[in-house]
Amino acid sequence: MKKTIAVLLSLVMVLVVFAGCSAPAASQSPSESASASAPASESPSESASAEPAGDKVINLYSFTDEVPKMVQRYIDTHPDFGYTVNATIIATTDGLYQPALDQALTAGGDEAPDMYCAESAFVLKYTQGDMSSYACPYADLGIDVDAEIKAADIAQYTVQIGTRPSDNALVGLGYQATGSAFIYRRSIAKDVWGTDDPATITSKIGPGWDKFFAAAEELKKKGYAIVSGDGDIWHAIENSSDTPWVVDGKLNIDPKREAFLDYSKTLTDKKYSNITQDWTDAWYADMQGIGEKPVFGFMGPAWLINYVMVKNSGSEMNDDGTVKTPGGTYGDWAVCEAPVGFFWGGTWLLANKDSDKKEAVATLIDWITLQCDKDSLQYAWANGTLYDTAGTKDTVASNTVMAMSDGKLDFLGGQNMFDVFGKANAAANGSNLTQYDETINNIWRDQVRQYAAGKISRDDAIKAFKQSVADQLGLAVE
Repeated sequence: MKKTIAVLLSLVMVLVVFAGCSAPAASQSPSESASASAPASESPSESASAEPAGDKVINLYSFTDEVPKMVQRYIDTHPDFGYTVNATIIATTDGLYQPALDQALTAGGDEAPDMYCAESAFVLKYTQGDMSSYACPYADLGIDVDAEIKAADIAQYTVQIGTRPSDNALVGLGYQATGSAFIYRRSIAKDVWGTDDPATITSKIGPGWDKFFAAAEELKKKGYAIVSGDGDIWHAIENSSDTPWVVDGKLNIDPKREAFLDYSKTLTDKKYSNITQDWTDAWYADMQGIGEKPVFGFMGPAWLINYVMVKNSGSEMNDDGTVKTPGGTYGDWAVCEAPVGFFWGGTWLLANKDSDKKEAVATLIDWITLQCDKDSLQYAWANGTLYDTAGTKDTVASNTVMAMSDGKLDFLGGQNMFDVFGKANAAANGSNLTQYDETINNIWRDQVRQYAAGKISRDDAIKAFKQSVADQLGLAVE
């Protein structure tokens, strides 16, 4: 086992061992497949302490340093806790995280993770799918699940995703909520409709896609694109579908997801977008307002604002990812309700049923995912004070926490984003996912792009999609 993990890590990442002091902060951008949550841009405080005995070390598996730094922060601020954390961090790049985690869970022993992270792209595998039998119910950790979920007013979609159907047990929750909104340029709204009021813009772009495309036509007449590319509407379509990609072991194309073919081609043919692909330079340029046409908006959660749009707005940035000098489109943005309710991304925390450190793991998981007082992780995360600095504010799973927090952002012209994202969290659906989504989504989007570009017919796109799914995943197709 040691040899296998070492080989994997040598390919992409490092093995980070937290033993009394924390690693330096890292800054990275989420990718299309790893956009669950963004990295903290502030450095955790450092402390020196004697290394405890081996039975006082918690093994943690994660795909970024975000959760390990949270755990280290708890250790630093709770000296009586008595544990250190051994964090194995393996990026999702090249698909290496899941195989390493799976092997560690199945092998067991001293090197097995006591707690581990899974992002939305593959979390169903660990909460409801092939590897869900390794997850320990939160109730078995001693957590009063029902009472704490109610007190914290946890976003329901996160509970749905973290619940194992076989025994209806909650086995995973996240600290971050990623219910999503429409993020739009105030100046463009004023030019086209005479106002940048979020309630008015909500009624212009939705609800529903008919109103969205009607708004796109109005924007086009003024020389604007409604979005940068079809990726800006894909997550809204994907997560608002009525049924998942796989039903009774067979590939299922929900009508709402199939309609993405038509929406993507409409954006292209009618020049309602700049035809960019998300996570490319052209996409980032549109955030700064220097693309082919000025872009009205993007769709996504708070992390898209905080960790992607801010640094691509044309502002001068500090090394730690904070804004040094605002510029470009910074401050010209606002958020309103999206045409449909959806979420995008997120990280869930799970405990190993075979861990012999359940009490300590319960303390950490409870502090991160369910506690909702001013000493909790979520309160600090929402207010940007986790590391004792005025850091980045973010949406969290607890609506109780957001209700007592300040969500005003200069990037949004002083708007309190929690007013909109709280509603977005409630509108998100967590019942239409499968453990195969990451692979199927990549195949689907590739075929849609080819169809929208006029390279293949609609029927051929669907036929090629089905064949690729069958070839790569062995699922039955019709």
